[in-house]
Formats: sequence, structure tokens, C-alpha cells
Amino acid sequence: MTVSCHVPNDARPVRTRRVLLQSSCLAVALGGLCAIAGAAPARAGGWGDGASGLLYVTSSTYVGNASTITVGQALPNSTGVNAIADGAYPGVFANDTVDGNFGITSPIILTSYQTLSLGDKGVFPAFPLDSLDVTAASGVATSFSSKSELAVHLSTDSSALTLMGYVAKTNQIDVSDSNTPANVDPTNTDIATPTYRAVVQIDLAPGPHPRVTATPVGSYSGDNGRGAILASKVNGTNQNEYLMVGNGGNGSGIPPTDIVNDTGVQVITPASSSPVSTVIGVQQGTPGVKTGFQYGFSVTELGDPADKSGKDDNFRGETIFDNTLYVTKGSGGNGVNTVYKVTPAAGGLPLASTGATTTISILPGLPTGLAANLADGDAATEFYPFGIWFANATTLYVADEGPQDLTSDANAGLQKWILDGTTWKLAYTIQKGLNLDQPYSVRGYPAADNPATTGLRHLTGFVDGNAVTLFATTSTFSNLGDPGADPNAVVRVLDTLAAKTLPADASFTVVAPPRFGNVYRGVAYVPAAAPEFPPIR
Repeated sequence: MTVSCHVPNDARPVRTRRVLLQSSCLAVALGGLCAIAGAAPARAGGWGDGASGLLYVTSSTYVGNASTITVGQALPNSTGVNAIADGAYPGVFANDTVDGNFGITSPIILTSYQTLSLGDKGVFPAFPLDSLDVTAASGVATSFSSKSELAVHLSTDSSALTLMGYVAKTNQIDVSDSNTPANVDPTNTDIATPTYRAVVQIDLAPGPHPRVTATPVGSYSGDNGRGAILASKVNGTNQNEYLMVGNGGNGSGIPPTDIVNDTGVQVITPASSSPVSTVIGVQQGTPGVKTGFQYGFSVTELGDPADKSGKDDNFRGETIFDNTLYVTKGSGGNGVNTVYKVTPAAGGLPLASTGATTTISILPGLPTGLAANLADGDAATEFYPFGIWFANATTLYVADEGPQDLTSDANAGLQKWILDGTTWKLAYTIQKGLNLDQPYSVRGYPAADNPATTGLRHLTGFVDGNAVTLFATTSTFSNLGDPGADPNAVVRVLDTLAAKTLPADASFTVVAPPRFGNVYRGVAYVPAAAPEFPPIR
């Protein structure tokens, strides 16, 4: 079902330079999608001369105020807790100390930056072109303090960007840990109204009116969808699908089978008439048990005791390289914090039809130690992988979030892994310029809560000869009730592709600095600009 909508004034972007994106009012309806009638079709492949491109950044701005929450009001938590702070930012997130599910929905903003290629000096963002209010355009919001959300990915044919959020209005409380209507866990302590997650697609067609669509999904009940990639013409067929990653389950006792079925890697068809997705991964263990029931990867494959059911595949980062899906796990006390390869029996990308026979395995040479055994300051065990990006078949970059404290971590920042024969080896980690664990001030932010950068979250890049430009968003820690609400930054670093030891001049610079009431989440790079937006002369 396709719905055409009127474009309201508040859905139009703020025009900073030349118009690149302009939103439409898109009603998100279960089983349908909404688009501008007559919108130009998406173009396959890249645009322009390849020497310049566009950097896309997802962010969110807190739009609540003191009246959004009243001190003493009941929060939607089954334990019967009341708010200890009003809705004013940033103090509102003190409520996280009494309600572990606490969160407030906020708008999703997609900003494009014109970039310039300077050869061996890499790619530089020149200026922001435009911003699109994705929430006004799609009816899909994010949870402001949920740091693992809003990864943005370029489709396999470079025709569209995709991200995930909630079918919800802004300023809704505790949506991020709510059940979905499709899978209700009666033991979930978050008793907010069940809410569908959704994949939002923004087509990168020429012209001022991009086509924006939303596909509701019932997966990731009790937690969140972290990212989705539109795989176009999968394995040489005309089939399109969203490959999603996320986590599910926020209850106690034995996880319901449907909750375990709807976590990890999931696949759904764009504009599906049903919110039901298909889990990807060989079944491990049996349903109805507290430990050992997983889909895809299980620590028992390493000879370790079984973990809590549904938690070994708590994935948050993903990328597709050479027609293969890779995912990461870097949080929680179960499973292994590392990088995984998702492999159907016949190779290529997983399909709904091949999900049950698809293996999910750790890349050879990447960490295999249990997350439960990592120790602060121990370089041998402390890994928190987030975003991943391949420069080529033998060079993998991993954004490591670092610990949720101010303990020094040799692996935090940007790791470069090089394939040596059949085994990946950590060549070095770039940290210079991040000023790890050093608090910084943000205008308007309480000095007592000043955040410090602990590492990196989402990641993208571009290769030009021997120069590799990488863009990332920073992770933070602070005294705030939920450090996920800290103002963070977008950063850039230049690496040398052939380098096997840390280049002396590899140092991060700031692309977008921290701003009060704002968080940066995902980054995606499109290697060429649309023809109506030529490179700056």
C-alpha cells in the first residue's frame, strides 16, 4: 500500500546552503508505506566524478521541557517507581537511576555535508548542505539517550540510506525498552504502550523531493533495533530485503520463545504487509530454557558454559562487504564482544529462506574471550566493538566504544585489523586527538556533569589511493544518570592504507562539535555528489 501525503510546513528542512533533501509527510501505517506521488525513482550506483561526495550524519535534539515530566509522577515501570526529576535537559536523565528503562523519544535528524577530496590528504567535510527531519517525514522517532541507535547505512546499490527507530511521537516515555505489539513479554518491567520498531528508507534520487518510506517491524521487543541495510538484488536476484541487527528481551526468568526469535540478525522485505521478520542463524539449544537458546552464535561453540538465552546475539554494528554481512557485539555481560561473519550455506547474503541454515561465527583472530571475563585496563580482554568498515579485503577498521568509566583502555578508539593469510591481526589503534577520558565543557551544560570521550561508536570511510579517510561519532561517559544523553561529536581521521604501524600524524579532528541538547549517532559516506550539486570550485 502506498499513501500520498500533504507536506506540512514543519516537515521542511532548514536550508543551510543548497537544497539537497526535502521531507514529505509520510503516514506510517502497519503493512504500508508512504511516499510522495510521482517521486523520482532511486538511482542505482554513485553520482558525480567520484572526487567529492556527501557525508550523512544522524542526530537527535532533545525537545522536552520541564513540564514533560513532573517530579513524583509514576513512570511506566512495573516496579512502581516515581520520577525524581522534571523534564528539563539534562537533569531529566537522573530518572534513569530509579527507572532502568527510562528514556524519552526525540526527533531523528539527517544532515548532509558536502565533502572535498584532497588526494593524499583525504576527504574533508566542507559545510553542511541541508537537514531533514526524518520524524516529521516518517512518524518514526528515536530514544534520545539510547546510544546504540540510529546507525545509518548506504544500500548495496548506493540508491538509499536506511536507519531504525520507533513508530512513536516525540516526548514519549520509556519507549525504548517497551514490548512490541507482536511480541509481548509479560515479565518486561517496562509497561509503556507496546510500540513497533521500524526501518526508515530515504531514497537518494536526484531532485528536491526524496522518497521516504517506513516499514514497521515487530522484532526487538524489550530493546531496540540498532541498524538496517537495504540489500538490493540479493545474490544476483531481483529480491530486496532489510538486514537488521538489534537486541531483544527485558524480562526475567525464562525468555519467551518469540522474544529470542526476534533478536540478533533479522530480515524483512521493504513495505512488508506484515511486521513479522525472520531470524537469521542456526538454532542453538532448545526453546523454553533459561540458558543456551540462541539463534546464530552460542558461546557453547567455544566450549564455554551456556549463557542467558537470546543474549549471545546482542548485535549492534553491521556492514556488508563483498556480498557478505558482518556484525558486531560490544555490550552486555553475555556472549563475546567481537566481530562476526554471517554465512549462509550457499554463500552470499542471508535470505529469509536460508536463515535457519546460516552460521554466525567470529572472524579468525578477533577476540574470543567472554564478555563476562573482561577486566578494566586489560588490553587482552577489554573490547567493545561498535561500528565496522572495510577499506579492502585485507583491511578492517573497528570503532571501539571503550568502557563506561574513565579507566584507560588501550583498545578504545579506532582499531585497524589486517588479514595475515587466514587470520586477522590488530595492527594498531588510533587514539590521538580523541583526548580520551578528559572531561570537556559544553555551553549550557552543568560543569559537574561534563562528559569525557571514551571511544567511538558508528563508523564510515572512503579510500582514495593510499589515503583512507574515516568518520565516526564519539562515545562518552559522565556523571549524568544516562551518559547516552551526553553531547558528543563527529570526528575525522586520516590513515595510510598500507601502514602496518601507527602513522605518527594519524590524529582525529572534529567535524561537528558537541552541542547542548544534541547527540550524534550514525555516519554514512556517499562517494560522489549528485550532478546538480557539483564540487565546490
